[in-house]
Amino acid sequence: MAHANGTFEVNLTPRPLEGPSGERGVAQMSIEKTFAGDLEGSSVGEMLAFRSAVEGSAGYVAVELVTGTLKGRTGTFVLQHSSTLHRGAQNQSIIVTPDSGTGELEGLAGELVITITDGLHFYDFDYELPAP
Repeated sequence: MAHANGTFEVNLTPRPLEGPSGERGVAQMSIEKTFAGDLEGSSVGEMLAFRSAVEGSAGYVAVELVTGTLKGRTGTFVLQHSSTLHRGAQNQSIIVTPDSGTGELEGLAGELVITITDGLHFYDFDYELPAP
């Protein structure tokens, strides 16, 4: 298993969500990220999120298409998110969608963890990638 880490900047843009979901507090957002460190590149994606009336409880799902270079290998891949916050206790699941890698990232598999410290976003990425 290989490891990559670094930082990223994220821009979330709220989008209108019509119908019963939007009326019950589900929000939709577009995602744009710029990655630095072992992964250099950018991503675009979509997120659905919900924040409970109970402090510290929320959840989101998202899919983002990453385009960039991972430790010298260039291509694209998709990250699939399904994460919750239960009264402050975080449970993240951010994986590479199987068989989504292209170019030199074909065959990429792995799991990414996001941490936020003092308003800065960091990623730790444990992954497997077939030899070129």
